[in-house]
Amino acid sequence: MAELPSGTEITWFGHATFRIVTPGGKRLLIDPWVMSNPACPDELKDPGPLDAVLITHGHFDHMEDAVAVGEASGAPMVSIIEVCAWLRSKGLENLVEFNIGGTVEVAGCKIHMTHAVHSAGIRDGDQMVYGGEAAGLVVELEDGFKIYHAGDTAVFSDMALIGKLLAPDLALLPIGDHYTMGPRSAAEAIRLLGVRTVIPMHYGTFPVLTGTPDQLRAAASDVEGLEIVEMEPGETVRG
Repeated sequence: MAELPSGTEITWFGHATFRIVTPGGKRLLIDPWVMSNPACPDELKDPGPLDAVLITHGHFDHMEDAVAVGEASGAPMVSIIEVCAWLRSKGLENLVEFNIGGTVEVAGCKIHMTHAVHSAGIRDGDQMVYGGEAAGLVVELEDGFKIYHAGDTAVFSDMALIGKLLAPDLALLPIGDHYTMGPRSAAEAIRLLGVRTVIPMHYGTFPVLTGTPDQLRAAASDVEGLEIVEMEPGETVRG
């Protein structure tokens, strides 16, 4: 795959949850669905010490364990205003709130929040409460290498602006279909972003998520130099 910066590690916990170890040794967890995630291997149910927890949106399969992870780690929870407000109501205090189009600096990295086309309600007991907008996140590591976690989204034409303005080196893209874009739409996202290294996510966790990396490869076979990095839950790629 495209060369990760030395010291960088990306571990897939299954579904849309990733842990990134930065070149500076910071540990970032994206979308804390860990303990209750059926795709997450037992040895990762405790993600260990963290320097930041990033949340793309409020759905349970992205933040079901956010409160538990936040309490255990004490790490800043980084998300859109409404998600942070909900986390505050559950007793968390170390919160970094921002909004789509904005950038914050956390754990030595710049986090850019992008648009996504999806819903974002938060499951709170037997109710669904307002969670603001769904978003994507571009994580800019200390050396400038950029990882785009698209969150849950359909393909949208302004992905071309993400490519132009933020120029991600690596994209983590949902491909499962049904609740997000499937392989054909994800292939168009690749073209719009101009990215050449992609890790598929948000597939296979439930039977309804039918998209596969092979289908993505076929749909994007025209993209010169494209590398689809197919990971298994618990696997780590390293720079």
